[in-house]
Amino acid sequence: MFLLIAEQLDFAGLLNLFRYITFRAGAATATALVIGLLIGPKFIGWLRIRQGKGQPIRDDGPISHLAKRGTPTMGGLMILTSVSVAMILWMDFSNPYLWACLFITVGFGLIGFLDDYDKVTKKSHKGVSGKVRLLAEFIVAGIGCWIILRGTGTELYIPFVQGPVVDLGPFYILFAATVVVGAGNAVNLTDGLDGLATMPVIIASLAFLVITYLVGNAVFAEYLGVPHVLGAGDLTVLCSAIVGAGLAFLWFNAPPAAVFMGDTGSLALGGALGAIAVATQHEIVLAIVGGLFVLEAASVIIQVFFYKRTGKRVFKMAPIHHHFEQMGWSEPTVVIRFWIISFVLALAGLSTLKLR
Repeated sequence: MFLLIAEQLDFAGLLNLFRYITFRAGAATATALVIGLLIGPKFIGWLRIRQGKGQPIRDDGPISHLAKRGTPTMGGLMILTSVSVAMILWMDFSNPYLWACLFITVGFGLIGFLDDYDKVTKKSHKGVSGKVRLLAEFIVAGIGCWIILRGTGTELYIPFVQGPVVDLGPFYILFAATVVVGAGNAVNLTDGLDGLATMPVIIASLAFLVITYLVGNAVFAEYLGVPHVLGAGDLTVLCSAIVGAGLAFLWFNAPPAAVFMGDTGSLALGGALGAIAVATQHEIVLAIVGGLFVLEAASVIIQVFFYKRTGKRVFKMAPIHHHFEQMGWSEPTVVIRFWIISFVLALAGLSTLKLR
């Protein structure tokens, strides 16, 4: 919006300043952070009044979690509000990648909101049917990825290998949608402890902030041997807005949490990361940068697979963060150690940019 205002007023110096991606990215971070901190207290109070008993807590979960009853959920609405306002103010309205990623982010947020609403009203942790939710996610992801693929190629890139490995052609949109849906649900599974999902999302966003900037710059992309996607650099603004909104939410989500992001936030943030990875053609790198999310999702898949076939559990409880709680680790210990793992994986993902 500010870019359009500068163009209309024809302020040369102001226009040049707003054209810098780095300036708009920094402004988006500050905007989302300030908005999140300002609306947080009243928003949490409103959620507490509207929801009464808050998010339902699993009876079969760790006993320590029963003390969290009454904590309101749907805090992801705070994140979506902060990100959306920041993007409206600082995004380039002519960039289709930003619109596609925002569509997926808000769309996944809406799906998560309906799931959270169902849980709160029915006072059950089950929510919307898994099949219905998955179908809705694939529809939203499919539309968003179709918009993205109108400007990018259908080649698949793998770290440590220079140049595309294979051209997936029309099958790329199915692959891309699967990446987005997988990322959304992986972050959703990670969101089980106070602050556990928030900081890894911030770390992953910071990593992709670097990736989007490099991929959008022809000189850097050629030097590093990564695909150059014209216009992808503006996704730096979205990554920055997520960082700012995430930090503001973490202020209220730090143990003991005053609010949970719920599926509204976790699905939206995961979908956003998946969409950004598709737009920059760094889907495989996302699996490294977001390796913690992959680990959480894999633990659930492994647990269900073996239990259905053998009747035995591989982990004491899934997702895997509950396994460590059952082993005696305190919640803050699990959270901080998982943050460290996330940070290391993000560095590993960024290192692949030069190893091609």
